[in-house]
Amino acid sequence: METYASSSLSQLQINETQTLIPGLPNDIASLILSLIPYSHHARIKPTCKSWHAFLSSTKALFSLRRHPRRSNHLLIIFPQDPSISAPYLFDPQNLAWRPLPPMPCNPNVYGLCNFTSISMGPNLYVLGGSLFDTRSFPMDRPSPTSSVFRFNFVDFLWEELCPMLSPRGSFACVAVPDSGQIIVAGGGSRHAWFGAAGSRISSVERYDVGKGEWVAIEGLPRYRAGCVGFLSGDGEEREFWVMGGYGESRTISGIFPVDEYYKDAVVMDLKKSGCGKWREVGDMWSDAGRGRLGKIVVVEEDEGRPAVFMLDENEIFRYDMASNSWQGESIVPRKAPRNSSCGFAVLDGELHVMTFLRGDDLVKTRRSRQQKRGGTLFVQIYHPKKKTWRSLVTRPPFYHLLDFKTAIMCTIRL
Repeated sequence: METYASSSLSQLQINETQTLIPGLPNDIASLILSLIPYSHHARIKPTCKSWHAFLSSTKALFSLRRHPRRSNHLLIIFPQDPSISAPYLFDPQNLAWRPLPPMPCNPNVYGLCNFTSISMGPNLYVLGGSLFDTRSFPMDRPSPTSSVFRFNFVDFLWEELCPMLSPRGSFACVAVPDSGQIIVAGGGSRHAWFGAAGSRISSVERYDVGKGEWVAIEGLPRYRAGCVGFLSGDGEEREFWVMGGYGESRTISGIFPVDEYYKDAVVMDLKKSGCGKWREVGDMWSDAGRGRLGKIVVVEEDEGRPAVFMLDENEIFRYDMASNSWQGESIVPRKAPRNSSCGFAVLDGELHVMTFLRGDDLVKTRRSRQQKRGGTLFVQIYHPKKKTWRSLVTRPPFYHLLDFKTAIMCTIRL
């Protein structure tokens, strides 16, 4: 351990006359400082020059934090268009927030939404989405984009990558870390400002992080947008699941467009030699059941078997692959306020249900706190193995209530 710490510390540009912690060797002090949550680094950098140098040498710092016990599972929230409104890191364990730099801005486009965000290692990816382009006609029609951006936490910089072969928004996406690949499937041109409109596609692509290029693979059996994706299994048994979404649309009275939502899923075998064929999974609920799929999160379990959970209003369901059905798991202790949206994410194996509280709701939860800024974030946390609930309250740095219907979220370990 000391050899490993010393090799990492040797990469730091610290003057030999400076010490990280008086009375301790720098290799031991570096291990101690590496345990400080990432969300607090910006606060403690000004403590002294040696700490600023150590916490700024992110390559060596991340090498010390590679062990899961030293890293933090953080939530990244995109409140709006990331080129206009900065995304934020949220550390629920320490109730800390940290802003990230806005994504590079293109003066010709605005209103980016329905993009997908995913992490791989110390990198955050923002892929596709729907936006308005001042160079297109008519200007009030949204269009999908194929752009891809990556935020590197080591250099703390955004960079633009090779665009996808097909522009798309509202699509399924997964990262395959051990092979350095990202797979996207389906999507269309849906924009958050419109209830039901836009195009749908069935194309599927794979991005090779090492080569920096996209390759088309076998497309979905049919058009599918607004879907979610996740991995199941590992090694030769790994599969890419694409679940839910919408395909065709119909109109009511020949005027109002309405989406036709899918009740099934499709699965592709992922092998080391390439991708296999798609197979279809039947309907997960009957016509008398719910109309559409709720918000989905996946908890990784042993041997690559995922536990898939769905938030449907104030109920949580677990997907049973054997019976291809959703089973009731738990009920959220406190229902969300009327006309509000809920966020749903998984951190450290726990399900986080997030809602914003206004002033009158806040008194019921914690009388000693007062309403500030755009509201207070109330997080109810469910542990699937222990079957227990707990909650926390935090004051986010937003000056307006966050709309979880349009906000984009993903998680990352740093």
